[in-house]
Amino acid sequence: MQPFIVGLGGTVRAQSSTESALRIALDAAKDNGARTELFGGSALARLPMYDPDSPKVEEAQRLVDALRRADGVIIASPGYHGSVSGLVKNALDYVEDLREDDNPYLSGRAVGCVTTAYGWQAAVTTLQTLRSIVHALRGWPTPLGAAINSASTRVAYGQQTDEQVAFQLTTVGREVCAARDTARTP
Repeated sequence: MQPFIVGLGGTVRAQSSTESALRIALDAAKDNGARTELFGGSALARLPMYDPDSPKVEEAQRLVDALRRADGVIIASPGYHGSVSGLVKNALDYVEDLREDDNPYLSGRAVGCVTTAYGWQAAVTTLQTLRSIVHALRGWPTPLGAAINSASTRVAYGQQTDEQVAFQLTTVGREVCAARDTARTP
């Protein structure tokens, strides 16, 4: 069966390094036989602040429905002040709507984590934070997470990418596809 992988992340800046990195990882998932759907920065910016008691706007319902169907997820966040951006965190808060599903939250789903930041400290601490969030949501972080230092390496979708960065991003995309068979619980 062809896996369905949801990509979630980016920034409100068009063609951001974070969303470019996410697109490269999603392309690797496609190369490994997956269908993909991207919820980039512009889509995430249309989400209202999460409120479990408010009716869901169309964009929020589309995100929740895609996550519900997903075999795996790739999350990409910029490192703002050493942590996940508010834009990405708000989108992840919508996973709460999966709490009563047969596989609640991200249970049994492989989740790849990608971060970009202007410096190693923020890139790595943001990656650690994302992995902790994934654990809290009962997901299975892939063995490799990608931390990209934007101060030394720019990522632009459709352009040549640094070899080490390309390796990290394609590995994350590949691992999300490969891990889904072992991560999913019946």
